[in-house]
Amino acid sequence: MRFFDPHIHMASRTTDDYQNMAAAGIRAIIEPAFWMGQPRTNVGSFVDYFSSLVGWERFRASQFGIAHYCAIGINSKEANNEGLAREALELLPNFALKEGVVAIGEIGYDEITPAEEFIYQAQLKFAVEHDMVVMVHSPHRDKKNGIIRSIDVALEMGVPPHKLVIDHNNEETVQSVLDAGAWAAFTIYPNTKMGSERMAEIVRQYGPERIIVDSSADWGVSDPLSVPKTAHLMKQRGIDPAAIELTCWGNALEAYAQSGQIDVEALMQDAVIDQSQSFSDNSVLRGQQPRIDEPVKN
Repeated sequence: MRFFDPHIHMASRTTDDYQNMAAAGIRAIIEPAFWMGQPRTNVGSFVDYFSSLVGWERFRASQFGIAHYCAIGINSKEANNEGLAREALELLPNFALKEGVVAIGEIGYDEITPAEEFIYQAQLKFAVEHDMVVMVHSPHRDKKNGIIRSIDVALEMGVPPHKLVIDHNNEETVQSVLDAGAWAAFTIYPNTKMGSERMAEIVRQYGPERIIVDSSADWGVSDPLSVPKTAHLMKQRGIDPAAIELTCWGNALEAYAQSGQIDVEALMQDAVIDQSQSFSDNSVLRGQQPRIDEPVKN
């Protein structure tokens, strides 16, 4: 089975993770813009970070047969540095419309401050103007009310519900998201957020429609294999294989293919890897023997 992890922060992961993900069947990923664990000091750090999402990380993933897409946005936690966040907003047209960018995200609320509200609405406006999918980060505290507010504001700004992905859901929030017509994504993250056992029960209770499983693996204690591990556990728990396929592959593909940036037919084929390639004179192999696959013959 192929897997799609539509929320993972690979800038924080190693090449070993890419190798293990490919071996586990992960064929495609989305890397949303995130904060890097400490405050940024200037807008140039956003330029370099966004450049890596559309450049180096896209290349690095390809070297292991994984299709890399990204979402560009000002994360809610960074919105509270108002001056820097407003400068970073000016960068959106330079990066969000590039090849491989499938959404504006992850954006939304952290503490639900006026600064977060301004940055969230400005990015929703940009998404509507450019007919883009929106990936929303839900707050860690007062999550249910934060998600309801996130949805209400997005819909008021003109984001169609079928282009709205709400992430970091739990048992208390899933019904509100589904009732709104949005996509409900769930982060499988060790010890916090959502575990695989709980995820299986949600799929059993609500069915697979518009439900997405992701890892959100980042620089913290997290697991880049959360999606395939959850799929295997759901199989053990007797979840319908068709539901597993939808929640761990098909739904994410349908949601983000609305961007027009995903070649669905290509993803259904085995990856052709050429590790003799380089990016800005850099190779992931660092002088080791490259893998070079034969081109697929039609």
